[in-house]
Amino acid sequence: MKVQEKWLRAFETIFRRCKVQPGEVVRILAETESRQINLDLAELALARLDAVPVRITVPSLPIATPVPVRSTGASHVIQRMRPVMAALSGEGLVVDLTVEGLLHAPELGEILASGARVIMISNEHPEIIERLTTDLDLTAQVKQGVRMLAKAGVMRVTSEAGTDLEIKLAGAKVAGVWGGADRPGLVQHWPGGICLAFPAKDSVNGTLVLDTGDVNLTFKRYLESPVALRIDDDYVSAIEGKGLDAELMRSYMEAWNDRDAYAVSHVGWGMNPRARWEALQMFDKTELNGTELRAFAGNFLYSTGANDVAGRHSLGHFDLPLRNCSVSLDGQLIVERGKLVSGVFA
Repeated sequence: MKVQEKWLRAFETIFRRCKVQPGEVVRILAETESRQINLDLAELALARLDAVPVRITVPSLPIATPVPVRSTGASHVIQRMRPVMAALSGEGLVVDLTVEGLLHAPELGEILASGARVIMISNEHPEIIERLTTDLDLTAQVKQGVRMLAKAGVMRVTSEAGTDLEIKLAGAKVAGVWGGADRPGLVQHWPGGICLAFPAKDSVNGTLVLDTGDVNLTFKRYLESPVALRIDDDYVSAIEGKGLDAELMRSYMEAWNDRDAYAVSHVGWGMNPRARWEALQMFDKTELNGTELRAFAGNFLYSTGANDVAGRHSLGHFDLPLRNCSVSLDGQLIVERGKLVSGVFA
């Protein structure tokens, strides 16, 4: 795949949003299985901004899991290697181009605490990055959603398909992704447009119904038949459904032999009106990571697996963007049947 000028411009736009300065030394974290075209684009775009790109490449790890790992946001390639940590620490931008990403990586907290800022560029075909790199600025809307999450006590999620979920937000860690790592200690990913909460222990109860057309991003698959997840004190206690989708979920979760693979990781909703639900249909599975589908406006995102707030660490992970849900915070409707409520995030 050859470098295209239009892709370079997209990468330059991302780095400007990260306030890259002339002469700034920017560290690009890669692994041996990283997408080469994105590494080249990042390096060239930074050079065009008169920054100094420095590539740090570590070996991709041997497979040591019972099933394939996909789209976790929890790369383990750094392995707490001190020379690598030293190179990534300190003021300045770190461009994360690892395959899985550093969002839930065990070393991220230390890197951010050192004064670094991190932009994760999702392991996508550059066409996806180009299409979602626009003049649209979601910073204010996402920050408003995060403020609302921080003040709320309860999130309620319902749908005509049968979802009825209650999420207590006391003690939760809340976060927002708007797509620009513009200050020390901040991690962002591109594309952006997501509001999230990582609930504390024993906070999530009810039923989550994945309907036809909802998405299992671990499998990069649209559901073709409904699946109902019964959730008790954070843990999926039953996966109900007669079709292949339910059987695949049951099989994958069982393979981990880890109870925490059944637990909630994070919950939230998408804010990006340019992100498209149907985009998964347009690319081979090897060409995308699915970040766009996490961000499309009005989706309710439910994820299972690692949750530092609850003290749970598991490589088993599902990201499940649902359409047509209604989401409320302390009774205030913010998403109605899969559409952001007008005026709420102004």
